[in-house]
Amino acid sequence: MFKSIREYDLYHMSVGDGVPVVAIHGFGIDHHVMFYSHEPVFRHRKGYRRIYFDLPGMGRSRGGMPANSDAMLQVVQDFIDSVIPGEDFLLTGASYGAYLARGIVHRWPKRVLGLMMPVPLIEAERRKRTLPPRTIIKRDQEFLESLQREDREEFVSTATVQDETVWKRYKKAVMPGVRAVDQGCLAEFQAKGYSFSFDVDDMQEPFPAPTLMLMGRQDTAVGFIDSLRIVENFPRGSVVILDRASHALEVEQYALFNALMSEWLDRVEEWVGARRPPGENI
Repeated sequence: MFKSIREYDLYHMSVGDGVPVVAIHGFGIDHHVMFYSHEPVFRHRKGYRRIYFDLPGMGRSRGGMPANSDAMLQVVQDFIDSVIPGEDFLLTGASYGAYLARGIVHRWPKRVLGLMMPVPLIEAERRKRTLPPRTIIKRDQEFLESLQREDREEFVSTATVQDETVWKRYKKAVMPGVRAVDQGCLAEFQAKGYSFSFDVDDMQEPFPAPTLMLMGRQDTAVGFIDSLRIVENFPRGSVVILDRASHALEVEQYALFNALMSEWLDRVEEWVGARRPPGENI
């Protein structure tokens, strides 16, 4: 389906019924990465409506890209208000999606029931990021040689575990968005307006709801050290740095991702249940 927001037609899909979960993907990909990382967990849980969508300029959404991240954030807020007007919701955001998610928390702290941020972008300007050295943990050269050159180059540029099992997940979750995107348009956006005009992590008060931050020890895209600077904003936050994990953490550490996300949902349900009158469960 498409939802018209300002001058954009945003592709979106909804799965299940119940408490809304808004999932925001990263930069230069699309909703598939959130769908394939989240649905294995939600298949075993009832009572949640998962909302996946493509950001402007990415995936199947139409209308180009906003001028900057401030405008991108406003489009996302307008989209949320359009599909779940006035409702509280859970929020997940990966990489640049985590940057936008913190923007939403900054503006709507009381509407967000819980926050999950895999491989969060902290520093929008790459030159300011603290990044680990490039490390390959596992490389199946024979398998890699069987891939088409463009697929192989994309895969090995990110993954620290380079084998057939991880590739199959990466192909489903990441490659559809990579293949659909206009790289020139993305580069222009990053050069002109990738950073918010405000400090998204300068919060008036800590965010009280259960939070999960997941970082890859071998993530050379956004790193993991910068994330540690903002942990005090999330007093109910679990902060996990996973070895054998790059910026493709959700496909490299598939089982741990599922377990940690499920535990986060347990904490959200407990927290929301404690705040609501008897009989009103999440």
